[in-house]
Amino acid sequence: MFYFPAEYFLQVYFLPLIAEVRFQKDYFSEYPEQIRVGSDAYGGLRLRTAVSYTRKPGYYAIHYNQPNTVASGAVLQLNDGAIAVFPGEPNQSEQGTLSPIYTLQPNGSLAVPTGLVFIRFAEGVDVESQREVINRVGYEVAQSLDYAPHAAWLRAQSGNIADAIAGIPQLEAIPKVENIEPQMLMEKGLRLGH
Repeated sequence: MFYFPAEYFLQVYFLPLIAEVRFQKDYFSEYPEQIRVGSDAYGGLRLRTAVSYTRKPGYYAIHYNQPNTVASGAVLQLNDGAIAVFPGEPNQSEQGTLSPIYTLQPNGSLAVPTGLVFIRFAEGVDVESQREVINRVGYEVAQSLDYAPHAAWLRAQSGNIADAIAGIPQLEAIPKVENIEPQMLMEKGLRLGH
């Protein structure tokens, strides 16, 4: 009769099989884990309460070229069906632009980056006078605002959503910028107290 200590069996029994070890690819590694908006980035002046978006694993969005695209299996559709949110991991055969999903902190609402970034300069500094600087840091004006010549929607010159988010610090460094914020689409919610 052979005698083996019980610890030996416990160690062997609980070792995972090599075939069970899986490394999941991070499809959105070029996107930041967290996006902070409204911080003290402007000379220590707090313009509004800081907002934070945290990347949410296990979900992804498809940005279609056409609105009202039928998206079976979507848990959420935004922008008249032009953006659909799905659970799981994307596959390479997906048609359309893929992006990660973020959650607004602290309430956890799902948010999808669109690739547009809002910029607002100090009163009296119009966007047109800053177009060259905006272009130099890798952006272009996507939409001017007639009612607010000191503000506009920008997009990365590459057209890439990840580039639009990654370049926010360069936009913040432009003199006389008062606010930078990526456009994040969320599901409409009920407003309380109205």
